[in-house]
Amino acid sequence: MQTLRTSALIATLLIAVLSTSALHGQQPDQLKPLRFDFTAFVGYRTIMDFPIEPHVSGMNPSVELNASPSYGVSFGMWIRQDDLVEFRWARQDSHIHSDDIDLQPPRQRLVLDQFHGDFSHEYFVDNWAAWARPFVMASIGATHASGNNNFNFTRFSFGIGGGIRFYPSRHVGFKIQAEWLPVVVDPQVSVFCSPGCIVHVGSSVASQGEVIVGPVLHF
Repeated sequence: MQTLRTSALIATLLIAVLSTSALHGQQPDQLKPLRFDFTAFVGYRTIMDFPIEPHVSGMNPSVELNASPSYGVSFGMWIRQDDLVEFRWARQDSHIHSDDIDLQPPRQRLVLDQFHGDFSHEYFVDNWAAWARPFVMASIGATHASGNNNFNFTRFSFGIGGGIRFYPSRHVGFKIQAEWLPVVVDPQVSVFCSPGCIVHVGSSVASQGEVIVGPVLHF
C-alpha cells in the first residue's frame, strides 16, 4: 500500500512538472509578435485624364478614364511595431473616352494594373480603443495601362494617403484606406546647347483618388 501511495505521489508530481513546463513553453509563442499581414481588398477609383499627343495650339486633347471599382491584394511585413512595408497589386477595369478627338471606337476598354510598395506608420491615439489604429502612408511604384489601338504604357506612379486598421482579434483585422494616386504619363527631358547647355525636365501628371476596404490576416 505504501508503495502504491508513493508511486501515485511521484506520478502526480511528474504530471505537475510536465504541465508547468508545457505552459512555460507556450508562453513565448503566445507573446511572440506577429510580423506579417495579408490583405484582399475592393475599392473605387475616380476619373483620370490622360494628356495625349499631338498638342495643337489652343487645344489640349486628352482621354478620360471612367470612375469604376477596383480590387487587389497586398502582402506586408512589420519592420517595427508601428511601421509596415507592403507590396500591393491593384487592378481597375474601366473604359476611356474623349470629347476632343476622334477615337475609333469612341469608347474603349482600358485596364490599369498598379504595382506599388507601400510604407505606412500607425499611431496610438489617446482615448481611442486599442483595437482601432489610424495610419498615414506613402507609396511608390509603376502603373501599367493596357487597351486597344496601341494605348499601352507603363509609367512611374506614387501615392499619399491614410486610413484606419481595426483589430477585433489577434489574427484577423479590417482596413479602410483612402489615397491620392498620381501617374507620370509624359516624362520629357530636353537639352539645349548654344553655346552653354541648359537641361529642361518636364512631365505631365494624371491622377485619381481611391478608397479601399478589406479584411487583414495578421500572422
